[in-house]
Amino acid sequence: MKESSVVRESGVVSVVVVNYRGADDTIECVRQLGDVDWPATDLEIVVVENGSGDDSLARLRAAFAGDARVKLVESAENLGFAGGSNLGARSARGEFVAFLNSDAKPAPGWIRGAVVQFETSPAVAAVGSKVLDWEGKVVDFVGGSLTWFGMGYKDHENQPDDERFQAPRDILYGTGSALFVRAATFEEVGGFDERFFMFYEDVDLGWRLNLLGHRVRFAPESVVFHKHHASMRSFGPYRESYLLERNALATLYKNLGAENLARFLPGAMALLARRAVAKSDLDSQLFDIRRFSGGADEFDETTPVAKESLAGLFALDQFVEELESLSVTRDDIQGRRRRTDAELFRLFGNMIHPLLGGSSYLSGFRAVVDAFEIESSTDRRRILVITGDSLGEKMAGPGLRAWKISEALSAEHDVRLITWNAANRFSDRFEVEHVQLQNERQMKVHEQWADVIFFQGYALHHFTTLQKSEKIVVADIYDPMHLEQLEQGREFGTERWTNIVRSATEVLNQQLARADFFLCASERQRLFWLGQLAALGRINPANYAADDSLDELISIAPFGLDSTPPRHTRDAIRGVVPGIGKADKVIIWGGGIYNWFDTLTLVRAVGKLAETRRNVRLFFMGTAHPNPDVPEMAVVQKTRQLAAELGLTGTHVFFNDSWVDLDDRQNYLLEADVGVSTHFDHIETTFSFRTRILDYLWAGLPIVTTGGDSFGDLVEKEGLGVSVAERDVDALAEALERMLYEAPARKAAVAAVARVREEFTWERTLAPLVAFCRDPHPAADRVLGSLSAPLELGAGGRRTRPVTTEEKFQAISTRRHGLRRDVALARHYLTNGGLGSLGGKIRSRLAYRKAGKA
Repeated sequence: MKESSVVRESGVVSVVVVNYRGADDTIECVRQLGDVDWPATDLEIVVVENGSGDDSLARLRAAFAGDARVKLVESAENLGFAGGSNLGARSARGEFVAFLNSDAKPAPGWIRGAVVQFETSPAVAAVGSKVLDWEGKVVDFVGGSLTWFGMGYKDHENQPDDERFQAPRDILYGTGSALFVRAATFEEVGGFDERFFMFYEDVDLGWRLNLLGHRVRFAPESVVFHKHHASMRSFGPYRESYLLERNALATLYKNLGAENLARFLPGAMALLARRAVAKSDLDSQLFDIRRFSGGADEFDETTPVAKESLAGLFALDQFVEELESLSVTRDDIQGRRRRTDAELFRLFGNMIHPLLGGSSYLSGFRAVVDAFEIESSTDRRRILVITGDSLGEKMAGPGLRAWKISEALSAEHDVRLITWNAANRFSDRFEVEHVQLQNERQMKVHEQWADVIFFQGYALHHFTTLQKSEKIVVADIYDPMHLEQLEQGREFGTERWTNIVRSATEVLNQQLARADFFLCASERQRLFWLGQLAALGRINPANYAADDSLDELISIAPFGLDSTPPRHTRDAIRGVVPGIGKADKVIIWGGGIYNWFDTLTLVRAVGKLAETRRNVRLFFMGTAHPNPDVPEMAVVQKTRQLAAELGLTGTHVFFNDSWVDLDDRQNYLLEADVGVSTHFDHIETTFSFRTRILDYLWAGLPIVTTGGDSFGDLVEKEGLGVSVAERDVDALAEALERMLYEAPARKAAVAAVARVREEFTWERTLAPLVAFCRDPHPAADRVLGSLSAPLELGAGGRRTRPVTTEEKFQAISTRRHGLRRDVALARHYLTNGGLGSLGGKIRSRLAYRKAGKA
């Protein structure tokens, strides 16, 4: 697409309508646009007369004469939908370009319903409308899927429009019959591919946008009604087949990554041949020499072949013809891509859809899918994520971590996040559900659904269903609960304290004995957990033989931070909290107050600093934990009492009595000057990972902390601020003054924070978990220990030799993958071919196995 010289105007929507021999529809479509609920000054209508060769141009000129809203653009030749749309977009002045079929009628809220989706995120580059039939009763488009061989299809087509299609969501592509795109982004990615002429140009555009890091949204409030003239049929259905086949191959070739292209493209070509033969019921063995009869017709140079079949052959040849230019495009797209194939496959829908019936085609389809191992590349696993924390606007660390893990895994898999606490926050990328504590019936439903079970906290302890599960289990042990309870339980007396710590240790030992894979927060933690795993016998020859680094058993996946920088949207502290002015220096405590934190020394240090720096303010961001199961600890009242005794409450020390909403916390952080975290130097500190410090990194704040934990070491090593010894009031006051008032020191710390925070984005920290879930497998010792070893038996039933470890692994692999594949195949044949097809395949498989044993 050539770059436009038109100056874009913010807030203006330019609607492009392409006319080809349909002047009546086009004129009516433009008239209907007059009823759309959008300011006339912000609406431009661009009509492209696309070389119709009839009286369309004269009629359109007469119809739109004097209409200031309409800009008529002429093309001397038919550029197809892709070229005509690009021509209109180049002439448009709007910030947004909307493509609308000439035989479509927009509902009044069509534009407004789409624009609101752009406002959800700057990453949204395109919005697809809901398209219904002319009467508005059944679905034409509410989202589309894409097969592995490059052909798109509409989901739920001709089904009644109902509550299933009322929620906005990310999609791979929108239909070109009613599609909005940011004009600047449309130009940047090259618009529609004009080589396509028509068909799949919208699929290709959506795929490209997603590959390059943008998002495409479905807007259920943006409604269009479509007549659906079958205009292509007037040119012959084989021409449509030709374009569909050719453009499908081009779409694959341009957009797939190298590894998947090596499988998908040859498979797609093989399937194209089977489809061409099956469409016309040809006999592809006709030229087999064994069929030679000696008849006179054997020497005829021609044979009747339907155009539908030739369409596929010609399409393949034209794909070859265009390979040189397609290769240039492919190199550009692949060089700029921001997302992997696996990340986008979640948007493809049912990729293993044959799109055509008939036993011959279906058997060939399955043969190609199997031979090229297509399903192994497209397989999406079902991952259950379990937390005991509340999920809502207010979330503490465990809940937030479970949420981010669900987001990361949902890029490649089907994810279900469940909690036995409150669940008031929902996502369009994964399911969120609530289960009742110890309700085994509810948990059983989720356990049976899952391929992989990820949990944190007490989930395994609370649910017998999980304890008995044979699914692959991942345990999140980033929080050493038993060490935490050494401090948290101290206030309850020796007997109860001992029982609390013992209970937490037993809960963790149960997890360590069962799980197949573990996540911890730091190298220091990993060494600690390896010791506990060794004591439980998990560091054994089987796991060591599988991976002598033991990375496949336990990996480091610390808490992370958002890669998108925070944005200030409202005043939260300065000028809002009574006693904190706009010019004051704000120290923020970014989380809860627990017994293992040393907030008393911090309050005293702020009091000391306030003697000379009257504008210093300490703000505790949260005291009431969002999880009702977490009680207020004794240190909270002690901190309040000390601040009151020193006369600091409401003047230099301030407490937020609730918990800041997750999506609002950036407003508090960005109004602070320094982030602080102080704790005691004991065993809990040694193996802790202070998640609040990640929020400080995210907000670009210099950090003042006490040493002894992983982040204390990092702050000191990387110059992120100042790390001081525990309980040292003078050192802490001096560190705070330095970060608040000494410009060179503060500037250096801010620069260091900007550099280091890139190492802690969720994309990086969760990489080990994402990698494991791409190829989840039981721990080697758990599999070998649970498998009844098959024995080699000789005459009289005597064992002739022991079974090797390699044979055990082979048996396990065959059992696991073979059963799963057989079930998938049975489902496929039953769905697409009926009982007859399934029965035939079963008979064929049995005959094959019988022949192999003969």
